Amino acid sequence: MKELALHILDIAQNSITAGAENIGINVEEDEGNNVFRITVIDDGCGMSEEMVQRVTDPYVTSRTTRRVGMGIPLLMHSAEQAGGFLKIESKKGKGTTLEATFEHNHIDRPELGDIAGVMSILIGSNPDIRFQYQHKKNEQDFSLDTNDVIDTLEGIPINEPEVLKFIREMINDHIK
Repeated sequence: MKELALHILDIAQNSITAGAENIGINVEEDEGNNVFRITVIDDGCGMSEEMVQRVTDPYVTSRTTRRVGMGIPLLMHSAEQAGGFLKIESKKGKGTTLEATFEHNHIDRPELGDIAGVMSILIGSNPDIRFQYQHKKNEQDFSLDTNDVIDTLEGIPINEPEVLKFIREMINDHIK
């Protein structure tokens, strides 16, 4: 995948498939310490220790529709190629935390890409899931909680096209 936002979409989709009701997506850009970090936290069904150890193998997947799972192995490869690493913690019945760390200025670090579009797709397609998005860039900090947005909307569905357009524009405005 050419953009990290697409990796985030893939990992969040894994969380949704795992039955998560709450998904936290954190992006941290710390140029001073040369760190770019993505963390996805969910309260889905979690994985066994054995599965956590094997999930970075592209020929291991919990899906029954195909025999390969490329998302996590590709993200791990991208992180390692950019001087970083991938860490996964999970407890069966509790949820999963995935963290991918990159050297911020590494020539092989993919661009973040259209994170606002990815968040709009996730929110619009899954209006019953609580998404918490946080983006820290040096001293700037932006956060979005879909529960807060829903409260503000006073009955208007969060997946209305105009609401999703507003969310996308708000994210873009705050992370530039």
